[in-house]
Amino acid sequence: MRVGDLWAMWVCFFRSLVKLLTLTILVAIVLSALRNATVKEVTKPSPLPAEEYRLLSPETYSYIFNQPDACKKGSPFLVFMVPVAPLDSSARDAIRETWGAAGQSTITLFYMGVPKEGQVKSIQDKLEEESNNYSDVIQMNFLDSYENLTIKSMMIMNWLATYCPNATYAMKVDADIFVNVFFLVRLLSSSPRNNYIAGSVISDGKPRRDRNSKWHLSKHLYPEDNFPSYVSGAGYVFSIDMAAKVSWASRFVRRIPIEDAYVGLCLHVLGVQPVPSRSWLVFGRNLFEIRNLDYDRCTFARLVLVNGFQPSRLRQAETTCFS
Repeated sequence: MRVGDLWAMWVCFFRSLVKLLTLTILVAIVLSALRNATVKEVTKPSPLPAEEYRLLSPETYSYIFNQPDACKKGSPFLVFMVPVAPLDSSARDAIRETWGAAGQSTITLFYMGVPKEGQVKSIQDKLEEESNNYSDVIQMNFLDSYENLTIKSMMIMNWLATYCPNATYAMKVDADIFVNVFFLVRLLSSSPRNNYIAGSVISDGKPRRDRNSKWHLSKHLYPEDNFPSYVSGAGYVFSIDMAAKVSWASRFVRRIPIEDAYVGLCLHVLGVQPVPSRSWLVFGRNLFEIRNLDYDRCTFARLVLVNGFQPSRLRQAETTCFS
């Protein structure tokens, strides 16, 4: 064998060896990454300390008014749960007269805490009368305040899981919202019935550190720089199984006073991604419109909800829409 041929053979061998070593290193890196990813996936969060979870535990609070039989007459397709202040009787009346009117497949319930001291007696007497007349008022003995919206939302989830597990879907929707019930029911007729939550998805939410902000969140309370994806609290719809699942997940998530972001943290624990609701008729249009829009019959007919409706405006829009 000539020297040149021998040299060429060694060069070829050396190159093959380098390629093999490189491939081995790459495989090792990939396997290491996969092992780390698997560890992250199976890692379970630690339950909150008992004293910390007490703020969100249904066992901490009791019912003043309840509607335990609301879902026993049948299996409602859709339950609207409206968090509302005790003082907001005008908003409740407007909803009862418009989109919240009981239908064959939907029911509407109003959820609240107790008013501040000094307002209790006069308001409670009126709420008792309202509850007797309409059988749609649910009240628990936590203070009704902006800071306690997360508590209110978790109590709503617990109520649904306890008293209405036979429903198909539920919707948490604020009291100043226009809801296109007919369009929503049609939309849900072809939607998933498990592990489903949809609305206006916020995928780039960040905690606000400005102490003067209404939504201020300290690093101590929430040290992360971003929120997982969540749905705007103005209104979101979910399959009924999610009520019990979100209630369970709250045992692992420290309370923050931003209720929709908090629900997103619970979804993150569950591994459930919220679904953005977009229109195929108008490309990319959000069906859960959280902006305040001027009423337009054609536009509103293709939306699930629109934000910013006080009682008089809600009545006017509903009358125009269905006249």
